[in-house]
Amino acid sequence: MIQKKSNNKLPDKKGYYGQYGGQLVPPELIPALNEVTEAYESARNDSVFMEEYQSLLRDYVGRPSPLFFAKNLSKQLGGAKIYFKREDLNHTGAHKINHTLGEALLAKRLGKKRLLAETGAGQHGVALATAASIVGLKCEIHMGAIDMAKQHPNVVRMKMLGAKVVKVESGGRCLKDAVDSAFGEYMQDHKNTFFGIGSVVGPHPYPMMVRDFQSVVGRETKEQIKEKEGRLPDELIACVGGGSNAIGLFYEFLDDKVKMVGVEPSGKSFKPGEHAATMTLGKPGGIHGMFTYLLQDDKGEPLPVHSIASGLDYPGVGPAHSYFKDSERVEYVTASDKEALDAFMLLSKVEGIIPALESAHALAEVIKRAPNHNRDKVIIMNLSGRGDKDVDFVAERIKMDV
Repeated sequence: MIQKKSNNKLPDKKGYYGQYGGQLVPPELIPALNEVTEAYESARNDSVFMEEYQSLLRDYVGRPSPLFFAKNLSKQLGGAKIYFKREDLNHTGAHKINHTLGEALLAKRLGKKRLLAETGAGQHGVALATAASIVGLKCEIHMGAIDMAKQHPNVVRMKMLGAKVVKVESGGRCLKDAVDSAFGEYMQDHKNTFFGIGSVVGPHPYPMMVRDFQSVVGRETKEQIKEKEGRLPDELIACVGGGSNAIGLFYEFLDDKVKMVGVEPSGKSFKPGEHAATMTLGKPGGIHGMFTYLLQDDKGEPLPVHSIASGLDYPGVGPAHSYFKDSERVEYVTASDKEALDAFMLLSKVEGIIPALESAHALAEVIKRAPNHNRDKVIIMNLSGRGDKDVDFVAERIKMDV
């Protein structure tokens, strides 16, 4: 059974984390969201449902994922010992499969005919298409035109898995616009469709539900680091777009004296439209059915955003992260496009691991912090995805002769 941490009883019954969260949606969608809430509360206390979910994590995804001591990188940087939680080794190549399998099983339990979602980097889209395939449901993925060009291999994978991929040409043609498009489609047929939101964002119960499914990452990590080091880590670091991989790592440690750091993209600069540093420069507002930190103009409309990592170019963030920012439980910092590229190349050459550009943002912060610690300090970073999807794009950016 998925359990909540004792010092984090949130969200409340209305889906709020302090002042953040809720169900900011048209009235006609409230019954559909309540249906999902009731089904999830029933399912997570159903031993049959949970056994099916756990068996898929074990035998299909390949969990538990390893906790890897990055010996070479630790030696090169000096200072802290660095560990990676290897979510990149999961089936489909990222942490997203952890919650998409849960969403697919829940959709089947509800008798839905179709899974619908947005995707940015394509990892969520691939994972949801994979989950739809194994449970026998149709799947439709909305993706911004810019992201489709950047992440072409993942577009091909989604189509091979049987999903319908909808190219979104509106707005900035990236993740925010894909979410808008998918929400619009959901409004047309929510009776037969399950919206498999790709992060800890959106209206309640999605931030809670995705968090709970992703919490397997932190539970495994806690046991693994105790086995390897005989104690808890000093710091946890993860990238933050919507925030699912970060919540997955952090949630199990909320009661512990462990520093947590979320890394969001500062992109090209801190000028509007050239970054997605929501926690750093945003302010509370409403987007996609939730009240949360948001990059917005004077009228409260979401600003255009940018990140070299398609999975991070979102103007909002999960409401739990907003709560953690205000309560100072998590520190939120930034990494630029250049810093992420440099980190991407360093890890590839030093440890033989090609990370997703999203994960490379967290790695950039590890590179900054590790040398400032003593050797007895332990840092764990969530290596949330592998970089197969990014290699052609990175090679072009760094003018590599290929």
